[in-house]
Amino acid sequence: MDMRTPLGKVRGLGSAKSGTEHFWRVRTTSVALVPLLVFYIVFLIIYAGRPYAEVVGALANPFVATINALTIVASIVHMRLGMEEIIQDYIHSEGMKIALLILNAFFSFLIGGLCLLAVLKIAFAG
Repeated sequence: MDMRTPLGKVRGLGSAKSGTEHFWRVRTTSVALVPLLVFYIVFLIIYAGRPYAEVVGALANPFVATINALTIVASIVHMRLGMEEIIQDYIHSEGMKIALLILNAFFSFLIGGLCLLAVLKIAFAG
């Protein structure tokens, strides 16, 4: 038995009207994170135990700084989307849901900004 309205059937939309877009954004960030995190882990293994100045010098390399920035952005977006889904699925009070979604967005923006600031500071100071 189909629970969608006739208009929803014609438009091909689910009840929330954005589930497919959310699904693809989560999957896209997941796929993007695979090579980024592999690079990041290999970098950490190579530079584990090296002197501080050498690690900072390597992090200041434009290629490494770019990979770090891309990893941060993809991770933060993926985290925000995941928390959004959890909040929408498990918080039933509409007021609390809206407040938590706003806090999630601000938290993601703040953490992403601080992480990118650290990458830029290292990249331009090194």
